[in-house]
Amino acid sequence: MDFEQARYNMVEQQIRPWDVLDKTVLNLLLEERREEYVPAAYRELALADMEIPLGFGESMLSPKLEAKLLQEAGLRKSDRVLEIGSGSGYMTALLAKGGQHVYSVEIVPELSAMAEKNLKEHHVRNVTLEIGDGAKGWDAHGPYDVIVLTGSVPVLPEEFLKSLHLGGRLFAVVGDKPLMKATLVTRIGKESWRTQDLFETCIPALRNALTPPKFEF
Repeated sequence: MDFEQARYNMVEQQIRPWDVLDKTVLNLLLEERREEYVPAAYRELALADMEIPLGFGESMLSPKLEAKLLQEAGLRKSDRVLEIGSGSGYMTALLAKGGQHVYSVEIVPELSAMAEKNLKEHHVRNVTLEIGDGAKGWDAHGPYDVIVLTGSVPVLPEEFLKSLHLGGRLFAVVGDKPLMKATLVTRIGKESWRTQDLFETCIPALRNALTPPKFEF
């Protein structure tokens, strides 16, 4: 299979039509070999418009959603990034190449090991991988310039908002099936944040994600 042609097609046929036009983001997607971050059985589908299963009930986001996430987060080379959900390490690598350092938290030890192996093989060193439940917040290395949740949450925990630097951005998919919204939150003051609903989508939820209180009658 000609992966370079497939990668070009991915960018031209999936990514650009979704209004991802940032040259830095597009170059990252063209440079990083996504097929080397997926389980061997899915290698030839690595650049297709689908969520690639990783095992343990988890999967990678589709390429176009990964691209949109990167563009909306507006990564800068000086950014310290928190990623919740390391997965295979592919998104971790993209974030690391766009920012200064990534702290990536994964609840499944086997996936954290997969991410570590993949990142080492690709010489991505500005990453700290940790095993734990980050669904409700992870302030160990905060405050952060960028926070990315790679699974959806029914409710966005306040802890994440408080872990942002002034001017920091958080990308999350918020809501329940079938109605979820990709959301960008920017900290604009000590106790103030701006929230933008970007587009509708639907992705699997983070394990142990915060749920809204239920009404009792």
